[in-house]
Amino acid sequence: MSEVGNGQSIADSHKRRRLWLNIGLGVVAGAIILAVVGVIGFFLLLHHYGRALPDYKQLAAYEPPVITRIHAGDGSLIGEFAREHRLFVPVEAFPKPVIHAFLSAEDKHFYSHAGLDYLGIVRAAITNIKNALVGHRPVGASTITQQVAKNFLLTNEVSYERKIKEAILAYRIERAFTKDQILELYLNEIYLGASSYGVAAAALNYFDKSLDELTVGEMAYLAALPKAPNNYHPTRNYKAAVARRNWVLSRMYEDGHIDKQMLRAEEAAPLVVRKRRGGDIYRADYFTEEVRRELYRRYGEKTLYEAGLSVRATLEPRLQAIAERVLQRGLIAYDRRHGWGGPLARLSPAAIKEKGWREALADQDLKIGMPGWRAAVVLGVADEEARIGLDDGGAGRIPLAEMTWARRRLPDAYIGPPIKSAQEVLSVGDIIAVEPLAGAPAGRYALRQVPEASGALVALDPQTGRVLALVGGFDYAASEFNRATQALRQPGSAFKPFVYAAALDSGFTPSSLVLDAPFVIDQAGGRWKPENYSTKFYGPSTLRMGIEMSRNLMTVRLAQYIGMGIVTNYADRFGIQNNMQPTLAMALGSGETTVLKLTAAYAMLVNGGKKITPTLIDRIQDRRGKTVYRHDGRVCDGCTAGRWADQPPPRLPDTRLQVISPQTAYQVVSMLEGVVQRGTGRIVASVGKPLAGKTGTTNDINDAWFVGFSPNLAVGVYVGFDQPHTLGKAEQGASVAGPIFRDFMAAALEKEPAIPFRIPAGIRLVRVNAQTGLPARYGEPKAILEAFKPGSEPGGSQTVLDGGGDLGGVGADESSQIKTGTGGLY
Repeated sequence: MSEVGNGQSIADSHKRRRLWLNIGLGVVAGAIILAVVGVIGFFLLLHHYGRALPDYKQLAAYEPPVITRIHAGDGSLIGEFAREHRLFVPVEAFPKPVIHAFLSAEDKHFYSHAGLDYLGIVRAAITNIKNALVGHRPVGASTITQQVAKNFLLTNEVSYERKIKEAILAYRIERAFTKDQILELYLNEIYLGASSYGVAAAALNYFDKSLDELTVGEMAYLAALPKAPNNYHPTRNYKAAVARRNWVLSRMYEDGHIDKQMLRAEEAAPLVVRKRRGGDIYRADYFTEEVRRELYRRYGEKTLYEAGLSVRATLEPRLQAIAERVLQRGLIAYDRRHGWGGPLARLSPAAIKEKGWREALADQDLKIGMPGWRAAVVLGVADEEARIGLDDGGAGRIPLAEMTWARRRLPDAYIGPPIKSAQEVLSVGDIIAVEPLAGAPAGRYALRQVPEASGALVALDPQTGRVLALVGGFDYAASEFNRATQALRQPGSAFKPFVYAAALDSGFTPSSLVLDAPFVIDQAGGRWKPENYSTKFYGPSTLRMGIEMSRNLMTVRLAQYIGMGIVTNYADRFGIQNNMQPTLAMALGSGETTVLKLTAAYAMLVNGGKKITPTLIDRIQDRRGKTVYRHDGRVCDGCTAGRWADQPPPRLPDTRLQVISPQTAYQVVSMLEGVVQRGTGRIVASVGKPLAGKTGTTNDINDAWFVGFSPNLAVGVYVGFDQPHTLGKAEQGASVAGPIFRDFMAAALEKEPAIPFRIPAGIRLVRVNAQTGLPARYGEPKAILEAFKPGSEPGGSQTVLDGGGDLGGVGADESSQIKTGTGGLY
């Protein structure tokens, strides 16, 4: 019985073992099948999400968008252009503590993992299960490599699909790039708020510091920003920002990057942000915008805003400051001569009652445009003064004495009767511009007026064409239209020197006589009858007299004689106007040009007739420092010598084309010097330095010019209205543009020696009678030194160009009997 029972027990035991063995084998087989299915599924997943991923190899050629910067000739920063304010810094140039801060905050195992942090993924998975139960957003466990994949190659979509793609790309990136390359991409691309892309830009925008100037606490704050910059704004969310900074500091301590003492000190330090200093950029808005346009034309929008160009401009800040100051003052002086144009705006009694004058004034969008001027509203007016409220909420008074200039403005630039009461000028609710009275008690102000007329000033180097100063209007904030480069205006008499240059090359001399008498010609549009500005006739006069006194009739006769084809050719040669119509009116400056073009043309006179191209840019370099453009394209073989070995200094070749001969150029310069000494430009003579130039005034006194030069500086000034109308019957180039030219030259040349104009070889100076152009007798009071080319010196008689021939020889003794009749064509 016992044996039978034992046998049964053994059989049952064998059955159980077989059962467990079968179960074990089934589990193993199931596990193997699941593993195989899992591996197959994993690879299918990789294949599914990996087949359409962006090409990660493009990161090798990635160049992040970088700021294009423009520097003046002295190195001052004058402009920046970028879509993203990023500064690219190689990883080896990053201070180690900055790198430590970001690794501690974002990915402390960065240098040891293969692109994915598996422990971090597990932690994130557990957290996301909890978040799903309470309806919160899922969190990630992205390594720096994954963030590079997302920022460069994917979108910011929050989904598991994107996380899978991100992981696949991170794995691939780790095998294609070094850790330092990946970190460099990350530190220069990450967005840190405040329009800052990259850590270097953020250091400037938050703390106004370079990377090596940051404290450890500031580094920790920047490293706290990648997850959510807006959540840790240093002023709006100060407590959260400090807490996040301190968390990064604690991580740095745990990772061994800082000690306990530094941790405590930096945690206790306040988080102080500093606005980036605006003073680092020298404001020359019209000039800088013109450079921007040139870069856009040359390279296109993408390169301008993303390529990180370094542009060395020609601007000289000292001259630019003078130009802005004298143009503004000149426009104000002209404007005051023509009375009061009315307030900037008006506040109704209802608006003042509803909001109060302070809030109502603050709502106005006003463009004042002058340093020291302020906006104000008139609160009360009596005979002797006006009571005002200021834009800062303060109050003041304007005495009648500071309003007497504000006579009523009438049509055609006339003005009304003298002001006897403040009530004739201002009314309650008027919004006006005021300026504190210098030397007066506090609260006393003068009435000011933003000029309606505008203008431009250009100063350039006549030898190279480098634009040293350029101002295109009274105030760039009020009007970005650049009247120096964009406004096409008639130059009027400022064009005449080029007619005279053509005549000098056609056999005339500065002493040649041309008849100043009535001139009438039938043209397709009807009969044309030009007049002198004075409406008088002066008979036979020298070319010098014609240009010094700006005689229209002489200029027209001269142009008719030499032919308008030659005149238009000279306009083209000097870059004033292409395809000028060959009509006689063009000889009097009725064609259109810009201030920059005309100033460059005058520069070609004083530089000896050499062709120049005006430029605002000296050199352009790419982000790596390679020069991609130079205005001066000459090759200098000896300029790259590594050391001095007593070799002769290198000599640069002069490759400029000769527009006119140096002798002709000097003859015109000499005559234009006479314009300043004796002619229509005498207002400029007070500068006390050798200067030459020409006034220009157009029909109806719509435009006023003065263009001229010293031996080393060419300057053009234009004044007029954007919607052309008269500047006033009593105005002309000498009275409107002349004082601006004078004041600029006085300040620009203040510390410069008085250098005479250079006389080229081949010029002979002869004493002649200024009136007749004949050789002067000994002791003759009206004698001047005149410039002649060899063989063209005057003899004992002169001939007179009368438009249809000449009047025959006139002896030296008969000069007093020269007829002043009409003669010639009518």
